[in-house]
Parts: sequence; structure tokens; C-alpha cells
Amino acid sequence: MTVTENSVVAPPAARTSPTVPDELVATHRRYLMCEPRYFAVQYAINPWMDPSVPVDTDLAVRQWRSLADTYRRLGHDVLEIEPVDGLPDMVFAANGATVANGRVYGAKFKYPERTAEGPAYLRWFESADFETTHEAVFTNEGEGDFLVVGNRLLAGTGFRTDPAAHREAAEVLGLETITLHLVDPRYYHLDTALCVLGPNDIAYFPGAFSRESQAVLHALYPDAVIADADDAAVLGLNAVSDGRNVVLPQEASGLAVKLLARGYRPVPVALSELRKAGGGPKCCTLELRA
Repeated sequence: MTVTENSVVAPPAARTSPTVPDELVATHRRYLMCEPRYFAVQYAINPWMDPSVPVDTDLAVRQWRSLADTYRRLGHDVLEIEPVDGLPDMVFAANGATVANGRVYGAKFKYPERTAEGPAYLRWFESADFETTHEAVFTNEGEGDFLVVGNRLLAGTGFRTDPAAHREAAEVLGLETITLHLVDPRYYHLDTALCVLGPNDIAYFPGAFSRESQAVLHALYPDAVIADADDAAVLGLNAVSDGRNVVLPQEASGLAVKLLARGYRPVPVALSELRKAGGGPKCCTLELRA
């Protein structure tokens, strides 16, 4: 089932928002990541990218390793895909596919600079013995624009992902799919403007969405954490939650305070180099859901 922003969406049943840390429990996760061995900003396909600004690849690798080690310290598994020379954005593993219910919906990138990443990630899944993999017909950029929230798939469009891919993803993954329209080019992927905190809980920046999509989000998640423009501007919402711990950019201090007040444990990390290409913790992290 696919629901668009023009549909009437009934709000979910009332629930109690978490207020103290003891009410939240982290669950074990498996993540796929790709070392930024060949990371560079050689072209500009989003407003964050400026090829004239120097990039320190060694620092990017160190920051990435710290992120991977953070996940491991939190008790999660980190698997790695081998980077490919000539694909500087392959570090952004979240864009490589969407995985839910043990099924893999492959990515099909909008820009030719990233086209080869889709097949590279799909080959990894096939070699890793994922039984159900689907090569996308329609343009989509994986978990950049598809976020799993419980049994629901929030699906972004406006800059990268074809709305037809929302229907395709719904069929492949077997999830109810909600279409959301992004309107600010700085937030070109859904995961730059919205973070999944738990199976019924999200954080998001309203200014990234059309007014109709804001209404849909409010109806579905009336208790959502609302980020302000300052935290969104440092990609604070490009964060990864295990249901208790939220790994987010260290600059998003205001959002960290809000999360702490809601019972989450903010875990700040430094990813300044990768942000030069428009990426944060979530961009680097593809969750492998059984």
C-alpha cells in the first residue's frame, strides 16, 4: 500500500512518549559500511559539494573508522564492502540499497557519477547470500530516501527518487509506504531531514518538507522530536538510532538536548570531512534488517 501526501491519513493510536532513559532499550543491529579510501569531492551534485574546497581523505578515513568503532562499542555488528576506485561517494552506504524483511531493493542512481554504485552494492548482497534481491527499475537512492519505521516505509521524493520507485519498493519489501515531498535542495535525501528513532518515533525538520507532507508527518507522529534549522543545517538529523543510543553529528547540540529529554542517549561523532559531500552518520550506514 502506498500513501501519498494527498491521502487522508488517520493518526496512530495514542501512545506514551518516552521520558526517562530506563524506558528505552537498545536492540542489536547489523550495519554495512564502506571505507572512504577513495573519497573526494570531484563534482557537485548537491548544495553541500564544492570541488574547490580541499578534502582531507586521511581525516575522512579516521572519522569513518571512529564511527564504525562507535557502533561496535554499542554492541552492533559492522560489515564492510570493499570500496571501488573512481567511486568517491561509495562511502555513503545508505544509498546502496534498502533492506527490510530479509529482502534487498537495489538502488538506481540519478546522476551518472554514481551509477556504478548500485550494481556494486547489489553484487555484495548476492555474494553475502541474501536470498531475495531486486534490481530496481525506477530511480531511487536506497535508504537515502527510504526509511523503515516499524512496519512502515517513509519514502522521500523531490530531488533524487522517482515516485514510481515508492510503489516498486512497497511491492518488493512488503511495507506500507508513505510518500513525502522534499522542497529544500539542502535536504536532497529524506535521511538528511528525518531520523528514525524507534518503531513509532521519529525526529524531523519541518522546513525540509512541503506543507502537505508536514501535515502527514504530524498526523502519523504527533509526538515526534522537532529539530530546528540550526541542527538541520549541520545534518544533525542524518543520525542512526538503535532505539536507545542515537549516533549524530557532534555539532547538533540542540537536537542532542531534545533527544536526552526524551530518554534517548545522544552519541556525538565527528564527520566534518564527509559532510563536505553532504553526508553524516546515516549516509555512511546501511542497516541489514532480517
